[in-house]
Amino acid sequence: MENRTARLTILIDPDKKKLFEEICGAKDLTPSQVVRQLIRQYIVDNAGGRELPAWLTSNVVRPD
Repeated sequence: MENRTARLTILIDPDKKKLFEEICGAKDLTPSQVVRQLIRQYIVDNAGGRELPAWLTSNVVRPD
């Protein structure tokens, strides 16, 4: 199971942030949910043969 105690702070253009939040809201998702999914997908796509835990790879689209 994921441990959600770490914080990641990013800097983003205010206009992009506003648009991102609007799109997330339209899909009934929080920006944090979307960013976590993007990070999981990035890890799976770029793991380079590393063995990944099952909790990380469930519900992630694998590249062809």
